Amino acid sequence: MEITGKTKIMFVLAHPVDHVRASAVLNTYFQSIDDDVAVSPLHVLPADLGAVLASVRLMRNVVGFGVTIPHKTGVIEHLDETTPTAALIGAVNFVKRTADGRLIGDNLDARGFVASLAQHQIAVRGRKVLQVGAGGAGRATAFGLAEAGARELTIMNRDGAKAHALAEAVSRRYPETKVNAGRAEARAFDLIVNTTSLGMKTDDPLPLDIEGVGPATAVSDIIVTPEVTRLLERAAAQGARTIGGKPMLDAQMALVARFTAR
Repeated sequence: MEITGKTKIMFVLAHPVDHVRASAVLNTYFQSIDDDVAVSPLHVLPADLGAVLASVRLMRNVVGFGVTIPHKTGVIEHLDETTPTAALIGAVNFVKRTADGRLIGDNLDARGFVASLAQHQIAVRGRKVLQVGAGGAGRATAFGLAEAGARELTIMNRDGAKAHALAEAVSRRYPETKVNAGRAEARAFDLIVNTTSLGMKTDDPLPLDIEGVGPATAVSDIIVTPEVTRLLERAAAQGARTIGGKPMLDAQMALVARFTAR
């Protein structure tokens, strides 16, 4: 694509940036709809996030930016406004820069995640779900799963306090879903979701033990790179249905275009 002075610029803020695929997926999508937008990753340390966002406010051809690990929660304090969805979840993954430099955050993870499951005929309503992780992405998927009608949701996390806090928040908003926090055996669930970063590196341990998981269970890993993590590889070898993170990212493309449009 040709980038000119008329091109609208978008970034993806991350640390590190080696795993970032959103920029490539967004560029492909914007080209497919003939929208003159160019997207690039920016490697931003958490300590530098405020300074970077202050600079973005002054960049008049920037229309917005994506936010990924580890900035999804930390970015909120630097924004002018968040949507009700982002405020409920407590995390942001896309920010719109208005023409006058205001920054408005939204969270499209939950809608993208649930849409990707539906596209792969993986049901949520009435199912018993085990989620690993309670960070920014984990908050979005937990609320999304409950909104989609999960019968029961158990949240596992290295920091047990974060898991309990998320479980309580989801339960208050969606009391019809039974929400728990703590360790559990994977074989007892219909759907298993990894929202942690474990799996990005080849030597990462599995985020959980999936012994006994088989064809009756679906396993989702929201990691985009690699497309097939060790968790998904192991689950598939045991006969489980699997889905990676790229479909979730793909499902968000139209949402991003609408949100950041001026």
